Amino acid sequence: MNTRSIKFRLIAWYAGWLAVVFMGFGVVVYKSLDYYLERALRQALEMRTRHIASLLQRPMLDWEALGQEIHLRFAPEENNRFTRVTGDGQLKYIAGPPADGSFDPTLVPPPAQRVTPSFERRVLPDGETMLVAVRPIRFDDHTVLVEEGFSKAGINATLHSWVVALAWGLMLLIALTVLGGYLVAQRALRPVDTIINAAERISSHNLSDRLPVPQTRDELERLSLALNHMIRRLEESFQYTQRFLADASHELRTPLTILQAELEAMLGHIRADAELSEVAVSALEEVERLRNIVESLFALSRLDAGEAINQTEIFDLGELVTSTADQMSLLALDKRISIKCEAPEALMVRGDRARLKQVAVNLLDNAIKYTPEGGAIHVRTATRQNRAVLEVIDNGIGIPPQAVPHVFERFYRVDKARSRQLGGAGLGLSIVKSICAAHSGHVEVQSKEGKGSRFSVELPLADVNGQIKHETNQPLAS
Repeated sequence: MNTRSIKFRLIAWYAGWLAVVFMGFGVVVYKSLDYYLERALRQALEMRTRHIASLLQRPMLDWEALGQEIHLRFAPEENNRFTRVTGDGQLKYIAGPPADGSFDPTLVPPPAQRVTPSFERRVLPDGETMLVAVRPIRFDDHTVLVEEGFSKAGINATLHSWVVALAWGLMLLIALTVLGGYLVAQRALRPVDTIINAAERISSHNLSDRLPVPQTRDELERLSLALNHMIRRLEESFQYTQRFLADASHELRTPLTILQAELEAMLGHIRADAELSEVAVSALEEVERLRNIVESLFALSRLDAGEAINQTEIFDLGELVTSTADQMSLLALDKRISIKCEAPEALMVRGDRARLKQVAVNLLDNAIKYTPEGGAIHVRTATRQNRAVLEVIDNGIGIPPQAVPHVFERFYRVDKARSRQLGGAGLGLSIVKSICAAHSGHVEVQSKEGKGSRFSVELPLADVNGQIKHETNQPLAS
């Protein structure tokens, strides 16, 4: 579990405060039970001293008979009690050792002479504490002290047993309450997971989708509504930008085409003038480059709007890639670059054949541009996790590590001066990415500077009925 998640923090705070409350409750109950047991023991001891005192006040007192009667009536040894009677400083009766051996009666310190009943704590030589009730009985010529006691160890043993039971009970109770808190938190935050999953599926291609709104009348409902309003505003802004880009690209195509035609016509009339001819050729190249940029922007605007997939059909991607590689090999001959194509099996995909051919053309053109003379390009197709995979691998100049995350951004060029000389505007790979996204696929790049690059395209396979097979998000193999 993520320790920084709201769910974990809620459960941790809940369990922490619950443990503190339970521990406080345990301490209070422990002190209360200790007080209650000691008070009950004191009452019992004082009651026995009164009973023994009543025996002493009978006429014709016989100390030997008194001891036998105390033994028969109260059985102090069997009940682990301490009983002692002293008169005028002389021991008249003392009970024997208790059955549990918790103390030695002969080691219990003698009481001070008192005139009122009292309850004392006496510490034995071995450190044991005795709780003793003392009752003085005054006669005409002498005083008799009756002592009735019990070892504190008995109360401590009871408290210890209770603490052990309470600890296990509290741990079980805390575990059950934490489990209950986890289930409650999971149930309460389930709409958050639903909102997160829905938000992760929304991209520039489906801004019309909205987040689910839980009918809970709480902050989550307000948050979902606020996020949906924000997505609606983003959609409107994105649509406006798309319309502007498409309209601007469309409006620029016509004057650029006319300007190109006029420059070509002018070039045909001024070939005798070398200087003017050179200027016209340069202007014509710039117009051609500008027209290519406008065409690319127009294609991107249509792809972003979801309008560029004209006609979908089921076709063999391997056959398409093989024919495209054969065509592009003519451009590679000028740089003595070899193109090797491997398409060992049929890969049936559903999509716009022309657009996917443009993907292969752009990747091969990019590889040819940035592979030095005498280099090699390897094109291959394969099946991986119900996906059709196209890889274009070259041993060219590669891409610097800091530039790899940006190569699919629009107008991004690793080396602007070199890309300009090669005729690149930084839109080819952006078009590849947009076409792949429009076909529910994606493209990735792996590159090492000075050793070459590997561009990998993954597209969903189509089954024999033309349906898209189940997609997976497995990473590309290196």
